[in-house]
Amino acid sequence: MALAKHRIFTTSVASVYPLYVNKAVRKGRTQAEVDEIIRWLTGLSQKALEEILAEKADFETFFAVAPALNPSRVEIKGMICGVRIEEIEDPLMREIRYLDKLIDELARGRPMEKILRQS
Repeated sequence: MALAKHRIFTTSVASVYPLYVNKAVRKGRTQAEVDEIIRWLTGLSQKALEEILAEKADFETFFAVAPALNPSRVEIKGMICGVRIEEIEDPLMREIRYLDKLIDELARGRPMEKILRQS
């Protein structure tokens, strides 16, 4: 018997995106910075990101169509939702948590070059 998929996998990115933006904006950051983080993580163009949001693609599809997951994303460490990112075994859940962690870092005021793991 196959395990049921986690609910977040079938949640549309478009339904969570405004929460990411609101979290950033409440802390003095911008929607453009949220978009930059998503593009950095996934390799999507701004146009492709907007199309995926318009199509209401779920997280599973979102990461499946991402043209170039950033190799530097493995440098994202720490806790998210009480779980150490490095210990998340499911690859899709780990990608989703990378995104959550980057948005948290943005909301906490971390400089973009640090969020985007630029030396």
